[in-house]
Amino acid sequence: MFEILFNIIAPVVICAGLGFFWARSKRAFHMETVTGLVSNIGAPLLIFTTLVQLKGDLLDFVEFGFYGFLALMSFIPIGFLVLKFLKLDYRDYLPALIFPNTGNMGLPLCYFAFQDEGLTLALAFFTVYAILQFTLGVWIVSGTGSYKQLLKTPLIYAVLLAVFLKGFEISVPVWITDTTKLLGGITIPLMLMALGVSLASLSVRHLKEATILSIVRLAIGFGVGVALAEIFSLEGAERGVLILECTMPVAVFNYLFSLRYGRAAGQVAGTVLISTILSFLTLPLLLLFVLS
Repeated sequence: MFEILFNIIAPVVICAGLGFFWARSKRAFHMETVTGLVSNIGAPLLIFTTLVQLKGDLLDFVEFGFYGFLALMSFIPIGFLVLKFLKLDYRDYLPALIFPNTGNMGLPLCYFAFQDEGLTLALAFFTVYAILQFTLGVWIVSGTGSYKQLLKTPLIYAVLLAVFLKGFEISVPVWITDTTKLLGGITIPLMLMALGVSLASLSVRHLKEATILSIVRLAIGFGVGVALAEIFSLEGAERGVLILECTMPVAVFNYLFSLRYGRAAGQVAGTVLISTILSFLTLPLLLLFVLS
């Protein structure tokens, strides 16, 4: 079992560590370029390729995305209650509690833990959260709608096109799927390196507050993930991916949005950093739980 855990965790830690030490060595890493490549090319084409080559039922993919949606809807009221108890502004901190790092960290972990099936399920989860973060997430932080931003998100069109092709059983030429697979392959390594670079540039402010919120994020995620897995009687990869994705640390995008809209960016940066460190420390136990 130790070897299995090491094989899952090591690639994640090494890739993120490369990004961390790359940034610490003062080498150039153009975050805007990398995130642009991942958001506009890598992730959409990875999802497109996964969907058009999906061997199972497309409805299973949609169904698992719905589980992700239910999880987020569960995070919201719990997050509100926690923030009210702590007397913290929900516009500042609620996104950090309801939007975990389902991409940079969740996708690789699910892939290494459950191989192609895990990646497919994690992509369903990630798609739902990416859409909601650029709509609901921006609305919470800014107080304004974000429909224009949604229309500019290539991931939406990749999903719609893939669902259309799959639904009508239209075959895609091999040269197209080979190309999209090749370009989509940049997603996971670049996501992990970008995570490492982001962590290297963050600083901890209001340590006590950030630590409490980080523990709450991981605890809420684990509790909701286990509860939904039990309610829907999920087993194997479905159970494991749901719990893993729900228990991921605070997403880096929460910090970027808080910075853009002036919503306690320093404190949110602290929750990203601490929750990620805590997540790495607790990963062996979490993986033991989902693989048992």
